[in-house]
Amino acid sequence: MIREKELSTVSGLLALPVLLALFCFSAYTMVRALAAHDVLWGIGWGLATALWAICLPGLFVVNPNEGLVLQLFGDYVGTARTEGLRWANPFYTKRRVSLRVRNFESARLKVNDSDGNPIDIAAVIVWKVVDTAEACFEVDDYENYLKVQSEAAVRNLATRYPYDAHEEAQISLRGSTAAVAKDLKSELHDRLAKAGVEVVEARLSHLAYAAEIAAAMLQRQQAGAIIAARTRIVEGAVGMVEMALERLSRQKVVVLDEERKAAMVSNLLVVLCGERAAQPVVNTGTIYQ
Repeated sequence: MIREKELSTVSGLLALPVLLALFCFSAYTMVRALAAHDVLWGIGWGLATALWAICLPGLFVVNPNEGLVLQLFGDYVGTARTEGLRWANPFYTKRRVSLRVRNFESARLKVNDSDGNPIDIAAVIVWKVVDTAEACFEVDDYENYLKVQSEAAVRNLATRYPYDAHEEAQISLRGSTAAVAKDLKSELHDRLAKAGVEVVEARLSHLAYAAEIAAAMLQRQQAGAIIAARTRIVEGAVGMVEMALERLSRQKVVVLDEERKAAMVSNLLVVLCGERAAQPVVNTGTIYQ
């Protein structure tokens, strides 16, 4: 694998006066050659002009968070990362590579989760180039490589987890966002390392059931929520009834036999678990009539 190596370049502020001196010398020799009609001055003018024209393309500018990959006749020489006006061998070919942090949002993909349910999923990947040599020479087009590998990683992620957890400790796409994001980032890092790309952050940006099963899954979620709520209500009601019977017995407010306790439990559960407000009934007799 080709690894990045930083190339030392000459400051452009030092090279620029030399180039200006060559330009002035070229202009001076041209004037002398035209005035004196001297062949030697003409040769000097040609050499000075050629030298100035050859050295001038060696000047280049490196912007902040940018690297210039330099090649000499196809051979990788190094990467210039020092900011500002620089000068290097004028025969170097230069390719600019941005080192800034960038975002990529994948398209909404239709994938089956681990339960076989079709879902729509998309992700946002925050990335940057950390090795310019690998980005330029290990893959054909690192931006397109990032796009394809990111979508493949999102598809693979969706097939490993269910949309909703069916057990308390189970990891799901909807309920375990931090764990899913960590897993996605780890997989993307392994896939993109060979392209010189570092994944800064990766998170799901869209997650929903596919349109053809969305209505059915909504009913399923509503049923699950109703069951969970009913379970909590019943647990609370049973606890309240138990506490009421215990306090009545301890404080000896009233002595109830097993049949009356059962009736009281039934009435309290109806009051506590019913969806409608209880209708009071006035008993004009005794608890036995």
